[in-house]
Amino acid sequence: MGYARVHAVGLSGVRGTVVEVEADVRAGLPGLLLTGLPDTALHQARDRVRAAIVNCGEEWPSRYAVVNLLPASQPKAGSGFDLAIAMALLCAHGALPAAVLADTVFIGELGLDGQVRPVRGTLPAVMAAARAGVRRVVVPLANASEAALVPGILVKAVDNLGRLIAFARGAGRLLDPPAERVLRSAPGPDLADVAGQEDGRRGLEVAAAGGHHLALFGPPGAGKTMLAERLPGLLPLLDDQAALEVTAVHSVAGVLPPDGPLIRRPPFQAPHHTTSAAALVGGGSGLARPGVLSLAHRGILFLDEAPLLSGAALDTLRQPLESGWVRLARTRGTTEYPARVQLVIAANPCACPTGALVCDCSSLARRRYLARISGPLLDRIDVQLTLRPVTPAQLLVDPTTAESSATVAARVGAARAAAAERWSGTGWSLNSQVPGADLRGAPWRLPAAVSRDLTRHLELGLLSARGFDRVLRVAWTLADLGGRTRPDPGDVREAIHLRLRSST
Repeated sequence: MGYARVHAVGLSGVRGTVVEVEADVRAGLPGLLLTGLPDTALHQARDRVRAAIVNCGEEWPSRYAVVNLLPASQPKAGSGFDLAIAMALLCAHGALPAAVLADTVFIGELGLDGQVRPVRGTLPAVMAAARAGVRRVVVPLANASEAALVPGILVKAVDNLGRLIAFARGAGRLLDPPAERVLRSAPGPDLADVAGQEDGRRGLEVAAAGGHHLALFGPPGAGKTMLAERLPGLLPLLDDQAALEVTAVHSVAGVLPPDGPLIRRPPFQAPHHTTSAAALVGGGSGLARPGVLSLAHRGILFLDEAPLLSGAALDTLRQPLESGWVRLARTRGTTEYPARVQLVIAANPCACPTGALVCDCSSLARRRYLARISGPLLDRIDVQLTLRPVTPAQLLVDPTTAESSATVAARVGAARAAAAERWSGTGWSLNSQVPGADLRGAPWRLPAAVSRDLTRHLELGLLSARGFDRVLRVAWTLADLGGRTRPDPGDVREAIHLRLRSST
């Protein structure tokens, strides 16, 4: 009979909290009571833990046991507490010395045979343990690679409960994470493959340089999807902090490969147009799981055939595009997931499959079709272009004469570096992140002679106040691409051109 305490991690979204798992074993009718607001999967840990302990050759305490998860007022979810519960019970029963397991966090699900199975969210859980000052973490062997990505904490792995018990008794060793593999990703599609569409290529470059949202309108076959698929090749690799954020979201969603390295390339998500609102922003019973929007964090969310998506699904994007977060309220609490994405949408001018030259749809039918994309959503998109059909002369041009993705990516990198230097110390790194009020105030306010065309469009009602600010952001990006310290009148005019769906 006795008391013991070990540590685990509880997750809410991608944010983790160290949880104390305390066990008390005393005389009484045999049984196990689990308290601390466990969900269904965690509540069933009683049977999994008992079978795992017995099948590892250990004695199950024939007494009354209570396992409490602190803080008791915080909901706990998932099967990742199994390993910690088993160790707390064995220590409280006197089968293991508790001192050996001090300053250690245990993460893992137990099979009935004692095998330690992988769980979702290991990376953000280990990150939370490191922030709390924990010295060592024990994780399933299949999750060891992602856990080892977190610096400043000793990561050990186990494949079965028996190995961990033997280690606690000084009769065995824990496993080290496998050596990190460096995966060479295959080169993506090249921008040189796109025939013609100079305006579209320019809009793509501007969107990549400033992190601006992009909308492409045009007939089937104009190259909208080809342009969108080549945007990732123009973006720089993610830095350490951004890479950890992206990898953590994929870990929580359960889509991170077991031996996959840190995600360095900006993710590209292109859901089908039948995707529901819950699948897009996240959902599910209990604490909601991340959706496609969060899986595209720090990358690109491409919505092809955007008018075919439900209006509810499209409108759920409006708030996350502004804040960079998805906040999902459920009965068990509110979950937050990062969602700082670059939105790219593509749409045909009407529902018919023919090209623009032979389309016989009425103007009313065209307006109704494009009206499925709400005005407030379009108002949040900085660059909006209408692409014309590719001509035979453009299609037959030798593709080796066109600029490659590598050439454009070099200009994008230089423009981003200029923007990062300008906004250093402000918390912003891209022009698309700068609030409009700052661009309209000193010292970044443009002279009246430079912004005259922009002011006139606002007065004529061709631009909203939000559109005014977004044109300013694009103008600063154009200046960065041109190597200028401030936008000139030509940059402002081109920014307006890129905003108002001007066709080539």
